[in-house]
Amino acid sequence: MHNRKDPVCLCPLEGVIDVISKKWTLLIVNVIGNHGRARFNRLMQELRGISPKTLADTLKQLQEEGLINREPFAEIPPRVEYSLTSDGKRLREAIMPILTWAATRKNSKNKCSKTYCKMPGHRIGNRASLHKETHDSQRIDPRRLNKPLSARTNA
Repeated sequence: MHNRKDPVCLCPLEGVIDVISKKWTLLIVNVIGNHGRARFNRLMQELRGISPKTLADTLKQLQEEGLINREPFAEIPPRVEYSLTSDGKRLREAIMPILTWAATRKNSKNKCSKTYCKMPGHRIGNRASLHKETHDSQRIDPRRLNKPLSARTNA
């Protein structure tokens, strides 16, 4: 743990904060993390509402920041798969406490927002076991956020 007397340098955030603060970034990281690997069209399907240009630009920025890998395959038709780097996986893990905090706030409605509930990619999942949960006024139990989806049950 960091000693409060030691100064904290925010310089490492330069560049990274610009990328991760964008609307789609954490959702893209989550979808890739849920599946382990994802192709462009899968991302488009799971992130309903994102434009192809925004997705392509965000993927390029995530790659430049070292958060995702882009693996092209020499096939016809061409195929590209995206996966998280170790830094990308650590970023995905780092957002879990924020989600837990948000879900347990007194002012939180504890429900999926109307904007995000239509996107399959907004749920944190376990890549080994993708679980299709319904979104109709389902309440988020913060104790479930730290468990793999295979271990979660609807309460």
